[in-house]
Amino acid sequence: MVANHILSKINNTSWIRAMFEEGEKLRKKYGADQVFDFSLGNPDLDPPQGTKEALKRLISSDQPGLHKYMNNAGFQDVREKIANHIYKESGIHLAGNHIIMTCGAAGGLNVVLKTILNPGDEVIIFSPFFPEYLSYIENHGGVAVISPCSKETFEPDPEDLEKRITPSTKAILLNSPNNPTGVVYSESTLKTVAGILEKKEKEYSSKILVISDEPYVQLVYDGVSAPMIMQIFTNSVIVNSYSKSLALPGERIGYIAVNPAIDNAEVLTSGMILSNRILGFVNAPGLFQRVIAESLEEKVNVEIYKQRRDFLYEQLSALGYSCIKPEGAFYLFPKALTEDDVKFVNHALEYNLLLVPGSGFGCPGYFRISYCVDMKTIENSIPAFEALAKKFR
Repeated sequence: MVANHILSKINNTSWIRAMFEEGEKLRKKYGADQVFDFSLGNPDLDPPQGTKEALKRLISSDQPGLHKYMNNAGFQDVREKIANHIYKESGIHLAGNHIIMTCGAAGGLNVVLKTILNPGDEVIIFSPFFPEYLSYIENHGGVAVISPCSKETFEPDPEDLEKRITPSTKAILLNSPNNPTGVVYSESTLKTVAGILEKKEKEYSSKILVISDEPYVQLVYDGVSAPMIMQIFTNSVIVNSYSKSLALPGERIGYIAVNPAIDNAEVLTSGMILSNRILGFVNAPGLFQRVIAESLEEKVNVEIYKQRRDFLYEQLSALGYSCIKPEGAFYLFPKALTEDDVKFVNHALEYNLLLVPGSGFGCPGYFRISYCVDMKTIENSIPAFEALAKKFR
């Protein structure tokens, strides 16, 4: 009954989910307070108070049409508010018609890829990468082409990228701040990438779309800000989600923003609106479109994540773990203490530590720690990290 390719994926399930499920077993055996689960990027913070108040007002209101169908792209007034908010932050003049409300960033990425890909078209992704990208590209007949980042910075390697662009390259998928490294790609690196794309587009008489996956763009530290993608790349779309910035991962609400400078941007937008419907999303959740429209100035307390980052980074560094200090998101990506990262992560289970191997992100030899957990868990985990380090030293 089950298709072969789905059976294959079941047998090779996501490392993130696999470790989370392993945690369920350990919690039953040892108790939740004795298990240190850093596997899932599931924010433990509540949504901002303003967002919760907006939800309360809306759900108890008699506003007509709140729960009915709307245009597949979303409520027009919500789209206009988001376009205006993007303009205030980036200086890019967008209209509401350049915004498509989506079922989170995952839904948005699938909508974009469905719209642009012909069978065999290539999408370049930079490793380490969010593992679901491979499935999203495959969903729509595309071929994922992996370009390894520099191990010194975990930023894209322009020389490697240039070698991987072919006449079949249809898009590049960026993710900054990055999952799993927390690295924010620098403006200088992205401008170098833009120059390479322009050169290759002329060489192959093609157009390459830059898809910027930005669910962590509001989670940045130390005065860093993520470069504005639409200011650097003409052929670009932003896919965003409020899962992390407003701690609403279960509500599946986000948007696509289409750069108005794209040739025939209206045709691309129309294709995405159609794809939103025919993929079965139909439209983004209506209630939460309204909540978002009233929450555009809200975000979670990033200082809490920063405190966790600083504590965990300093403690692990003192124990001999090597890691680039992240400037965004809520992940650390240290080097494993053995070349076999899967072996390392499996040994970590002996100390009730739930980590995710770098192999799951296309980058063997490392492991991911998701620190969107309470501070008590982080503090209590340090002896376990110390015991794990002693095992390999």
